[in-house]
Amino acid sequence: MNKSVLFLCCLLQLSCSSQFVGKINGVSFVASRDQVSQEHIKPIKEVYADYAAVMPFGFMRNADSPEIIYNTDRQWFGETKIGAKQYIELLHKNKVKVMVKPQIWLWRGIFTGTLKMDSEENWQALERSYEDFILTYAALAEETRADIFCIGTELEQFIENRPEYWQQLIQKIRLVYKGKLTYAANWDEYGRTPFWASLDFIGIDAYFPLSEEKTPTVEQLKVGWKPWKDNIAVLSKDVNKPVLFTEFGYRSMDYTAKKPWLVDRTEEQVNMEGQVNAKKALFESFWEEEWFAGGFVWKWFINHDRAGGPEDNRFTPQNKPAQEIIKTFYKLYTR
Repeated sequence: MNKSVLFLCCLLQLSCSSQFVGKINGVSFVASRDQVSQEHIKPIKEVYADYAAVMPFGFMRNADSPEIIYNTDRQWFGETKIGAKQYIELLHKNKVKVMVKPQIWLWRGIFTGTLKMDSEENWQALERSYEDFILTYAALAEETRADIFCIGTELEQFIENRPEYWQQLIQKIRLVYKGKLTYAANWDEYGRTPFWASLDFIGIDAYFPLSEEKTPTVEQLKVGWKPWKDNIAVLSKDVNKPVLFTEFGYRSMDYTAKKPWLVDRTEEQVNMEGQVNAKKALFESFWEEEWFAGGFVWKWFINHDRAGGPEDNRFTPQNKPAQEIIKTFYKLYTR
């Protein structure tokens, strides 16, 4: 082989390895009152998403109540076991892989990270209730051959106060579900989560504060990412596990990267450029890293034609310029 041909082969190999490494290109598929139909799946495929998070819900009256209410006829269809199953089966039929991600909703939207019992009796009651809840959906994940199962979302106080329970729970889940496991730690929690070595992915809900600018540039945002990214990379190396952004997203509003976790009715002005820049900076910062597995955009509504749009300042990228950024990067990193 002459030097010119060898050089071209090497260049092609480098190009393929650096630009076309497959990732988990996911959307967080929001539970609805309705069944999912084929028309709801098409927009997911059009942005080259190859994964969807299906999120059945359990509800709790307050942060010190031990009872989780779930899979009832008072819930929306997509929040129940039968609804989650219908969503998973149609997604799989369309060759979209699934992460089953059961979540808890505390009354009035209280942050789940504060969930903490006031007595040993209530702790034990919560542990029994949570085990019933999570094993129900672990069994569903196994039955439907879901590709990833998320064992919990943003439950810092529960984990900090009952670490032995969680190690035992992981073992019980492994007996029921044979696929890959993760946990969705909040952005300021993941470094203290004690059981990453027992899971398959380090899961992070990636709402890291990056910039206080009204409309930060991509370069400013990448600078904001650097210290967070360095710490995440160190943890990945230390526990020898890939990192998965179990949620990532930005609102289409002014100051979107200042406090990206805001889910209240904050009415900052609509700012599509801020959302676009934040999405692009995240993709450019993480998607080429070998230790990074991919992530799930927060959030994606099943009725695509009625979601988002030019007047919407919420998280969804649907029918906004940010949708094209997602499409571009997901296409580039298709498996």
